[in-house]
Amino acid sequence: MSIPDEQNKLIVLQMYKSFDQGNLEKVQELLAPNFVAHIPGATEPLNREAFMHSVLMAFRSAFPDGIHQFEDVIAEGDKVVTRGTFSGTHRGELQGIPPTGKQITIPFFHIDRIVDGKLGEHWGQSDLLGLMQQVGIIPIPGLGLIWRKLYWVIFGGKRTALLLSETLRERA
Repeated sequence: MSIPDEQNKLIVLQMYKSFDQGNLEKVQELLAPNFVAHIPGATEPLNREAFMHSVLMAFRSAFPDGIHQFEDVIAEGDKVVTRGTFSGTHRGELQGIPPTGKQITIPFFHIDRIVDGKLGEHWGQSDLLGLMQQVGIIPIPGLGLIWRKLYWVIFGGKRTALLLSETLRERA
């Protein structure tokens, strides 16, 4: 691995460490002035200010004890890929969802592009459905529902799925 690759890793890891410590001023220092973020659900890329406000500040206030754990950190050229989990306690409002006090852990994949020693571009993917299920906004399907759906797909009929449902209910 080359020295620039290692330096790029350190820049990205410093940004996550600063976020985890709640030091959003340091995070902002590590973002290039023309920073752009590509986030699921956003209709267009976010500029630096929009990313800081609508993603980082909102997420940090919702999960003030949040921390990133990294499984992989891979650097090549101007890009750094990180894969891991984010864990925290839902203690603040998150996009209109009041605090639940529930612990969450969600996997993520991020790609960051480094430009002149700062983060110039970010692509992020996290398990947002899992997050919503863990805070209790979206229910997690029960085993009976999963079996009925699976049986229906395999054997192709509502009548068969209903019979299975009744059988499972009788055994429970």
